[in-house]
Amino acid sequence: MTATATATSHEAAEIGSVFVSNYPPFGAWSPEGVAAAQTALAAPPVPGTPLGLYLHIPFCRKRCKFCYFRVYTDKNADEIGTYLDALASEVELLAALPALAGRPLDFVYFGGGTPSYVSVRQLEELVARIQAVMPWTGAREITFECEPGTLTRSKLEAIRGIGVTRLSLGIENFDDEILRENGRAHVSAEIHRVLPWIRELAFDQVNVDLIAGMVGETWETWRATVHKTIEAGPDSVTIYQMELPYNTVYTKDLLDGTFRQPLADWATKRAWHDHAFAELAAAGYVPSSAYTMVRPKGASSSFVYRDGVWHGCDLVGTGVASFSHLSGVHYQNVAGWGEYLAALGEGRLPLGRGLALAPEERLTRELILQLKLGTLPTASFQEKFGVDVLAAFAPVWRSLEAEGMLRVEGETVVLTRAGLLQVDRLLPSFYDDRYRNVRYT
Repeated sequence: MTATATATSHEAAEIGSVFVSNYPPFGAWSPEGVAAAQTALAAPPVPGTPLGLYLHIPFCRKRCKFCYFRVYTDKNADEIGTYLDALASEVELLAALPALAGRPLDFVYFGGGTPSYVSVRQLEELVARIQAVMPWTGAREITFECEPGTLTRSKLEAIRGIGVTRLSLGIENFDDEILRENGRAHVSAEIHRVLPWIRELAFDQVNVDLIAGMVGETWETWRATVHKTIEAGPDSVTIYQMELPYNTVYTKDLLDGTFRQPLADWATKRAWHDHAFAELAAAGYVPSSAYTMVRPKGASSSFVYRDGVWHGCDLVGTGVASFSHLSGVHYQNVAGWGEYLAALGEGRLPLGRGLALAPEERLTRELILQLKLGTLPTASFQEKFGVDVLAAFAPVWRSLEAEGMLRVEGETVVLTRAGLLQVDRLLPSFYDDRYRNVRYT
């Protein structure tokens, strides 16, 4: 991927990433930082810090042409079983360490890849081992990502049976031609097949993911997708604007000159995103973040995982290439299949790189992530970090306010609609100079 700051400066460029998921950028993490992660894991936790568990299930039926995640489409049942055994072993190792031993989980997140790709037997065996050492019976939220074509009624019943409260359905689009062109494994018939089962099983919250700007999208197809999403009636709808980091199929085609289709520019993707938000608002949804609209009805409109991560909780990521944040230390597992399995086969954690954050970096991380909510009460930073962020970042606030991206109302920062639709482009303005040209990978 390009550096986030570079993507900001050259907004017209289609290749690159703008989405900001962490700070400092991943390119600043290094193998030398693993020692800090080991120290954090061996020490008691910071009192009062919520804990979340992320389980990376990196398998998919197909790789989407815009996908840049660590996923595998070529693993057989035995290989998947070997991986899931290693994943459970990793959780067992972690559960015995001082930083995690005996701590209750606030949330659990099954992410991918495609967690719903694995069989019911594999899922239930994995969960049984994890629950034996790190139970989640008291967790406020269990999220499970799904691809429609991998779901059966019995698999959904099993997912419900392991305690999942938030089902996140990766629909992305309802147009079959667009789904096929972009390499999605499912088609619209599979979406419509599973929706009645999901309703009957009465998950606490059902989220639908959409992507604005997939190859082949037009105003007509996007309006239809938004309309069909509203008809489906999910509790929340999350909309991402498609990016093309350097390691995608589409990007390779662009770079070698074989890509011949039109690509939506950022202005068009924002316009489509804006249209979706307007239509969802007319249907009774309200903004929950720069990406998500929700039906405002109690627990079904919350997102514990997101809010925990954005407010500095401890998140332990397990699985190949997973990211963690613990007691002010970032770290990532090794990114290779063989490396990951070998480490756990030897009974050691598969740590690959890390970075211990200084207090000012922790503050900046939480500030830029919470800005994605659209409203930032700045007094909380004074209470937590002893810093007046309005004064500390005064030139940035003034500049963004002059651009029409936000308003400062007393002690609260409020993003305008324009700011909300391009919040990730704004966030590098808050970066320390040493991170402005660091690659975001």
